[in-house]
Amino acid sequence: MSTEVLHLSSVLRCPLLDRSGERLGRVEDLIVRLADRGYPPVTGLKAKIGGRELFVPVDRIAELAPGAVRLSGEKLSLGRFERRVGEVLLGQDVLGRKLVNVEADPPQLVTAREIELACIDGWWRVVGVDHTARARLRRLLPRRLRGLFGDRPFLDWTDMEPFVGHVPSARLRFSHRKLANLHPAEIADLVEAASHDEGEELIEAVGQDRELEADVFEELDDHHRQEFIRERPDAQVAAVIARMAPDDAADLIVEIDQDRRARVLALLPAGQRRQIEALLGYNPATAGGLMSPDFVARAPSEEVALALAAVRDSDLGAGTLTTVYLLDTEGRLCGSVFVVTLLRSDPQTPLQDIAEHEPVSVATDADLPEVARTMSDYNLVMLAVVDEDGRMVGAITVDDVLGQTLPAGWRRRYGVVSD
Repeated sequence: MSTEVLHLSSVLRCPLLDRSGERLGRVEDLIVRLADRGYPPVTGLKAKIGGRELFVPVDRIAELAPGAVRLSGEKLSLGRFERRVGEVLLGQDVLGRKLVNVEADPPQLVTAREIELACIDGWWRVVGVDHTARARLRRLLPRRLRGLFGDRPFLDWTDMEPFVGHVPSARLRFSHRKLANLHPAEIADLVEAASHDEGEELIEAVGQDRELEADVFEELDDHHRQEFIRERPDAQVAAVIARMAPDDAADLIVEIDQDRRARVLALLPAGQRRQIEALLGYNPATAGGLMSPDFVARAPSEEVALALAAVRDSDLGAGTLTTVYLLDTEGRLCGSVFVVTLLRSDPQTPLQDIAEHEPVSVATDADLPEVARTMSDYNLVMLAVVDEDGRMVGAITVDDVLGQTLPAGWRRRYGVVSD
C-alpha cells in the first residue's frame, strides 16, 4: 500500500492535544465498525480527560500521528464513553487476539501483534495486521526506541476475520461469504487449532449454513466433536446429525453418552434413524462399521441413459458417485459400472452389456486390513459391502479407509497452526 501506514501502538496511550497543542488528556483506544466490508473506518476514539472516559467522534480529529492526536474545534462533549452497537475497540478487542487469515494456504490462525492504519480518501481505516514477534517487541519498547525496528510487510485486513464474540456490543459473526470459500476440513482445522471460545465462535458462524455446519462436524476429530456436542441441547445435536452422511452420523452417535443417545435418535427422521441404528449394529472396525448405506443401484436391464439420470439426480457426494452397482430382484450384487464407462457408452445400451459381472466386494465382517488390501489390489476408490446372502448393504470410499489408517493427529502435522 503506497500511503503512509500508522501503527496502532503508536497512538494508544499517547497525549490528546487541543487545536493549539495543549494537552487535554490521553488517547485510550480507537473505535471502528468491523461489520463494514473492505477496510473498516475509524469512527472515533476513546479518550481519558480529567479522569473521565469520553467519546471523541472522528470528525473532531484534526491529526492522527505517532505519539500524539490533535483535535479540531473549540468545544468537546463531556459525555461519558459508551459502546454503541457494532463498535469495536481496536486495542482492547482486537490487538493481541487471534484472527483467521482466510487467504493463507492452508487458512491459519494468526495473532494481531500490531494493527496497521492508513488514511484512504480522507478516512482513517484499518488496513492490515502484523503477526510477527518483531511487531510485539516494537510495541514493548519505549517510544523513542521503536524506530530502531523497521516496518515489514503486513497481512491485508481484507484477508482477515477477527474473533470478536467476547465484545459485548458487537456479537459479530464471521462473514459467511469468506467461510463458504473454505473446505469444511479447513474450517475444522481452524476450530481444532483455536481456543474453546474461538472454536465455538467458528461453529456458530458456520451454523448460518446448516449443511456446512454438518460437513464441518464430520471433519472434526473425536475430542472436539464431543466437546461441542456436550454443550448443545438434544434438538440442536439431532439437527446437526440429520444433515450428516449416515456413516458419519453413526460415528458421532457412538460418541454420545448412552443415556442421551436414545433421546437424540428419537428426534431424527424415521428413515435416517433406521439407517443409523443398522450401522450401529456393526463393529466400527469392520466393513459394516465403515460403510455408508447410500449408493446408486440399478437393474441390469436398464439402459445407460436412465443410469446417468439417476446419477445426476442423486444428492450423494462426488466421492460416492464413481460407480453404479447392479442388483438383481433380490438385492444381490451382480455387477458394477464406472460412471466414466457410462459417459463413454451409447445411451441406449443395457447396463448388463457394459458391466463388470464379477464385481469386487467384501463381507460386512471384513476387518480394516482386508478392506484396505482389497481396495489397493484392485485400485478402487469405492468398494461394495455385501451381507452373508450376497445382498449389497453399503459401500466404502477410500477416504473412509484413510481416516482409519492414518496416524492420530495427521491433520495437525500438516495443517493449520497458530502463531
